Amino acid sequence: MPLYLEYYFWLLLISVGILLLERLVPRSRTQEILRPGFVQDVFWMVFNLQYVSWMLAIVTAHLVGWLNRAFFHVGLPQPDSIRLISTWPYWAQFIVFFVLKDFLEWNIHRALHRYSWLWRFHKLHHSVEVFDWAATFRSHWFELVIYKTVIYLPLVVLGVEPVVIFWILIISLLVSELSHANLDADWGILRYVISSPHFHAWHHDVELHGKHGQNFGTSLVVWDWIFGTAHWPSAQAWPKRLGLGDSSSFPRGIWARLWDPFLPRARRRRKTDSRTPSAPPPE
Repeated sequence: MPLYLEYYFWLLLISVGILLLERLVPRSRTQEILRPGFVQDVFWMVFNLQYVSWMLAIVTAHLVGWLNRAFFHVGLPQPDSIRLISTWPYWAQFIVFFVLKDFLEWNIHRALHRYSWLWRFHKLHHSVEVFDWAATFRSHWFELVIYKTVIYLPLVVLGVEPVVIFWILIISLLVSELSHANLDADWGILRYVISSPHFHAWHHDVELHGKHGQNFGTSLVVWDWIFGTAHWPSAQAWPKRLGLGDSSSFPRGIWARLWDPFLPRARRRRKTDSRTPSAPPPE
């Protein structure tokens, strides 16, 4: 396979490129490369992209077979035989699936903030207190499972070509790393379409600017403007503090962060009794 079709080639290229930009035109010039939490974020990158993605690929292969058999037994077309847009030009497949995928991700992201049992997993990502390219990857592995599970069925039914999926993943990676980067950028008029460091920073603001948060867009932010979840004070404004309002009650070790969302609520309360009380969870 050509090098330019290897995901890890683009992961390295994009990450190094944005790291260089952060050194050349940073928003915060005093921010160190090896800031607190950097090494752990590299762990989440390797763990989620390598091991969790590998396990999901195996599960997905079995899920395809199970879905096909289940639909066959009830007399319905097998999902992977429908392939609604498989004959379309690549550019058309790209637009349809990119927009659909992003809209699904926007809705999942809102749900991660709205429902307390989902917030347990998403809380790890919001423990980020310093923006840089590596902060992109601080996410609980089960959150990745949620995203992939919801997006899987449309992908199978649409029959999008693998090469189209590949470039969508690369562009999503680029926008996501840029959105978390230590860069002074808002993309000008494109701020209403594409996520930027300035726009996404308000999503990580300790203070909520909506009932369950704001600025949920991942790659595209048009959904926030359309559905009234956008918060944009000005191009010059920046949140006073990023992270969790109850950061003292959130575990800092990798092992504790892996298992904390699965602990019964009472046990999690006992673990934090001696610390600052947590803020009320979402509904």
